[in-house]
Parts: sequence; structure tokens; C-alpha cells
Amino acid sequence: MTFGELLLEYRAAAGLSQAQLSRRSGISVRALRDLEHGRAQAAQQRSAEVLAEALGLAGPERARFLAVAKEGRRRSPRTSPARALCALPVPVRNLVGRDEELERIRAWARARGEAVAIIGQPGVGKTALAVAAAHSVAADFPDGCFAIDLRGMDDQPVTPRAALDRLLRALGVPPAQIPPTEAEQSGLFRMLLEQRRALLLLDNAADEAQVRPLLAIAPGCLTLITCRRALAGLESARWIPLESLSESGGVELLSTIIGADRVAAEPKAARELVRFCGNLPLAVRIAGNRLATRSHWSLAHLVMLMRDEGTRLSSLSAGDLELRSAFEVSYRRLSPSARLLFRRLTTLPGVDFGSGLAAVAGGLPEEEVGPCLDELVDAGLLQVTLPPGRYQFHDLIKLYAVECWKAEEEAGERARRYHGVLDHLLATATAAGLAFFPEETATGPFPSREEAAEWLSREESHWVAAQRAAAALGHHRAVAELAKGMHWYSDTQWMQGPWDRIFALGVDAARALDSKPDLALLLNFLGWAQHMCLGDNETGLVTHRQALAVATEIGDRREQAWAHGYLGSVLMRLGRLSEALEHTAKAVELSREFRFWEMQLAVRTRLGRVLRALGRYTEALAVHRQLREEGEKHSDEAPAETRRWMMASVTLDIGRTLREQGEHQQAALMFHDARLVFAEGGLRGLVAEALLSEGRALREAGEYAQARETLRYAITEFRDVVFQEWRDEVRAELARLPPD
Repeated sequence: MTFGELLLEYRAAAGLSQAQLSRRSGISVRALRDLEHGRAQAAQQRSAEVLAEALGLAGPERARFLAVAKEGRRRSPRTSPARALCALPVPVRNLVGRDEELERIRAWARARGEAVAIIGQPGVGKTALAVAAAHSVAADFPDGCFAIDLRGMDDQPVTPRAALDRLLRALGVPPAQIPPTEAEQSGLFRMLLEQRRALLLLDNAADEAQVRPLLAIAPGCLTLITCRRALAGLESARWIPLESLSESGGVELLSTIIGADRVAAEPKAARELVRFCGNLPLAVRIAGNRLATRSHWSLAHLVMLMRDEGTRLSSLSAGDLELRSAFEVSYRRLSPSARLLFRRLTTLPGVDFGSGLAAVAGGLPEEEVGPCLDELVDAGLLQVTLPPGRYQFHDLIKLYAVECWKAEEEAGERARRYHGVLDHLLATATAAGLAFFPEETATGPFPSREEAAEWLSREESHWVAAQRAAAALGHHRAVAELAKGMHWYSDTQWMQGPWDRIFALGVDAARALDSKPDLALLLNFLGWAQHMCLGDNETGLVTHRQALAVATEIGDRREQAWAHGYLGSVLMRLGRLSEALEHTAKAVELSREFRFWEMQLAVRTRLGRVLRALGRYTEALAVHRQLREEGEKHSDEAPAETRRWMMASVTLDIGRTLREQGEHQQAALMFHDARLVFAEGGLRGLVAEALLSEGRALREAGEYAQARETLRYAITEFRDVVFQEWRDEVRAELARLPPD
């Protein structure tokens, strides 16, 4: 063990930061850092004695400490000062969660002649991995392992010429014989490596231009590079994109720093702490160091300090380690436009985003946003997500971006920008939802319902969060309008989306506006979400009765009709069929005042379902078949897309009734036809329902092979967590099939 490694071990055991040890011993932080990082071989005798006293070493430990220091001083003359300047840093003692990446580097090291670029965002552990990898393969490179910190994030990174000068000196070239130009230096460097087996670590690279003259690509050599940028322009390089640790990896790293016993005593707090650290190794290491030097702190105490997003970054500092500074060096190197966009992207309330929303947030033309997004990705300040063209912040980097936004833009401008983003999201989402109304033609920002649906699905995290934020700000009209606009879209996506929360916010907004027409309407929507989406029939029953009472009070016959129809559906689910029939019949009577696609179809469909539940199959089939005939008569009163999926829903009900009658083969055909229409329209919830019904009917018809194929397709196609209960039903159907 080297003196630097032993010093680091005793300092960690004493729970001291470098700054604290410096104050105790009188030795500078820089000198301590050089010792621990291997840039100095050992301390002089008096310095070693002072350090031993500051560390509280006595007896055999003190004797060992002084002996290792003496051995380091004895050996140091064998290494030239120039070579020592390029020595590998001391590896971290607790690298975890990087076994796969280490093995890949080892495999590439055996191939040699490679350049391996480890890339990732600030704090993800690029240098720690590179140094650990270099030490693990050092024996394969007997002619030397060299390292240079290129300081790529500094205002003045190390120039290729300066780096080559140091490398050539380390390779034994006398200063007087080093060529004057960069090209000549690079040529000499490569020539010297031709017959050698050497490893070169280029840490913290700025860009391809800085790295290219330094590559050790001779057949027996390996170059390891760390960089926040992708370095896509390097020829013949291999890349290792480094991601944050897994939760278990983060907890393991924390255990190595503060001890497994403390983590085992507070496992929940340990997981929460790692989550607040965004699983970034640097952040976990800083948090661990704080706990290691404060043995009286519980993990829960640090978690409490970090729970406040406004002070979380400040909590992630320990001694000379600070997470904020790691982000700051990348931010300073951005162009002015990229810095502005970085700050303003924090106004987006959702998760991932594309260039369109980025342009809205930044107040920039979309054609200017693309290069800025690329620059932010290259700097490690944004992450690329799937599908292509989407981006997101790491949680801690977003907190830093918020700090920059607050520090560099006036409060009035921040408020105007934020409210503008919310207004855009709410208005766009409302327009997209209105595109699904039965008698509406596609207008506004979306030429078709497919495009409206695609936007609503893609940007759901944003417009849902925007409604919540607008409600908190008291923008009641916009909140209510969005909830109203989602009526028919929610019908097509009932298995997805937080519809109960969306409509509950609408109800609250209607009450704040003292708008009883909106209140009756939105209470009906909320009741639908409660009984249809959540399966909470009792609560839905109460809500629909409130809607009926409000609608009756103000004489709103439309919402009375809807309330009676919904009450019929809920009462049917509760098994109260006579009451269900009474309410549904009343809804049908009221619906005659309104148009076919707007209300009659939906209300009379409910009547057919209640009749089916009562076992009156012939009457139920007559209702549904008559609806199909009338749909043809009114075909010119609604867009073709709307007609198709609404008629497919009627077909689904015909299939259900046929199945109840025991006509399983015919029922399966109905389910199949409906499924194809739903799939064409992207109505995943309805596709799922039709698939399950089709598979069940085929099983009951004795078509076991076809039933198995359909049900297996259903399981493969629908992997979403939201479909978990539905998948359980599909598996149950598969289990009922006889063996192949």
C-alpha cells in the first residue's frame, strides 16, 4: 500500500475531511490532496509525524504509518519528477455498481490499440470508473500508465501542446529535444509508443480537438478518456455511456462509506437518501461523507434536510466536495442561448419534452432550439430519452437550473414566462380534447384526431401537471375548460390517465367560479371516473346524485339525462337492476331532445346493457342493432373516425349479449371486428377489453388454439403497468385452457 492510500484510509477512519485534517496538522489541503492522489510519493519525516499526531495514531498504527512514509521517500528517487506528474491517481476504495463497465474495458484492453471514451453527466462517476479500470489492467501495460487531467471544463483547458510536453517528458524525452510544434510533438509521441505497451488516461476532456493529438493508438496501447460530451467525432473509438447507479447500487455505495450497520438500521431512510441524491455516485459519496463525519446524525436527519428542494444542493457538500460546482463548470461553458434555454426549461412542469415545448419554454424559434438542446446534451446537462427527440433533466441538475433561473432572471419575467407555459399547455390540451367531440371537425392546432391523440399522450405529464399548477394559482376558468374538454377523449382512454384527479380539479374550479352549469357537467364526469376508472361504485353513485340535484335545480335537461344514464350504469354494477332500469329509461326519454351522436347513442347503449344484465337478451340485442341502423342514417352528422369507434363500441355490446346467450362463436366475431376498429384508432383501453372478450369467447366456443393465440398476443401487446389487473384476467383465461 502506498503512503497516499494509507493516509486516505486513516483519514476516512477518523471521519475527517481534507480541510479538517489540514487545520489540525497545518499541512495544506493541496499537499494532502497530492499525497492521496499519488501525485506526491510520501511526506517528509516531520510532516508524517505531524499527520500521525493529527490523526490520533499511536502504537503499532503510528509505527506502520511512519514506516510506509519512510519507504515512500526511499523509493521516490527512482521515479523521475516528470513521470510522477503523469502518474495514475489513487483509485477510490469503494467503487460499486460498475462491474459490467469494468469488464467491458478489460476486454477492450486485451484487444489494445483502442480508444475508450467514458461519457456521462456531471457526478456520474466517470473518473472513478476510469481510474479503477486503469489500475485493474495496469499489469498488462509494463511500459507505463500515464494520466493527465485535461481540465476540459475550466475556462482555460490544458492545450494539446502542454499535455504532449508533459507526456514526452514522462516518456524520458529531455526538454531540449521536445519539438516546438504540436504536430511534431504528436508525431514523436506516437512514434515512441509504437514499440511500447502503455496506457494513457485522458481525464476530463473538453472536446475531440483537444483529445485527438493525444491518442495512444499504437497496437500495444490503450487510451481511456472521460468526458461530459459524447466525442462523436473521434475515429475508431469505443464508447461507454455511464448512467446513474441503481437504487441497490446507491445503497451499497452508501454502506461502504458509513458502514453497513448504519444502513441496515435505517433501510427506508437509506433508499430515500439515495433517491434524493438522484442515484448520482458523487452525490451519494458527498452525503455519505457528511454522515461519516457526523456519527451522531441519523440517516433520517439528513433525509429531512434534503427533502426541501430549495436547499438540497446546499446539503450535498462535504469538505472540498460540492455537487453544485460540478454542474457549474458545465453551465459556464455553454453559449448564451443554451444557458437561457437551460434555465427556462425548468418552467415545463412535466417529465420529458421535445423541441416544440422547449421552444415555448425558452421563447426561442424552434429552429434555434435544436442546436441548443444538442449543446446541453453534449455538456451532460440534459439526458436523451426514448422515443428519439425527447429530453429530460436529471433531478439534481434541474434543481441547479432552477437556481440559475432565479439568480439570473427578474421575478416578473419568471412569472410571465411560467404563466405563459401553463397557458400554452392548457390551451393546447383543451383544443386537442375538443377534437374528440362527436360532432366536431378537426380544427385549431391539430389537423386530425390522430395528431390530437398523439400530442395528448406524448405530453400528458405536462398538461396534467399544468392543470394542477393552474389550480393552485387560482386560474379556475382554464382548469374547468380543460376538464370539460377531456370528456370524449377520456372515454377512449378510460384505462389510462388520472381522470379522477383531472375532473375533481374541474369540479373545484366550477365551485370557485360559482358556475352551476359547469358544476353539474363536471360532477357527472367525476362520477364516471370514480365508477368506471377506479371501480368505486359507491362514491360514483353519490357524485352522480349530486350532479342530478344541481342539474335539476337549474333546469339543465342535458345534464339530467347524463346523470340518469350514469346512475343506471352504477346501479347496474351494484346489482340494483330495477333502479338501474328506471334511471336509464328516464335518460333515454330526456335524450330524445338531443342529437344522435351527441347523446342518444351513449344513453341508449346503457339501456341495452341494463337489459342484458336483467337477462332480457332479445330486447338488449334489439336496442343495439337499432343503434347500428340509426348510425347509418345519421352518418353525415359526425366525422367518419367518430362514427367508426362509436359503432365499434355498439358492436362490442352486441358481442357481449351474444356471449351471454351462449352464441360464443358469433360473439367472438363481434369482438374481433370491434378490436380491429379500436386498434386502427389507437384506442388501447378498448382494444384491451375487446381482446380479453374475444379470447374468452373463443375458449367457450371450444376454439382453444385460436383462443390461446389471441390471449398470448394480448399479454405481449399490453405490458403497461396500468393494465396489470386486466393482464391477471387474461392469465386466468389462459389457465382455463386445456394443455396444448
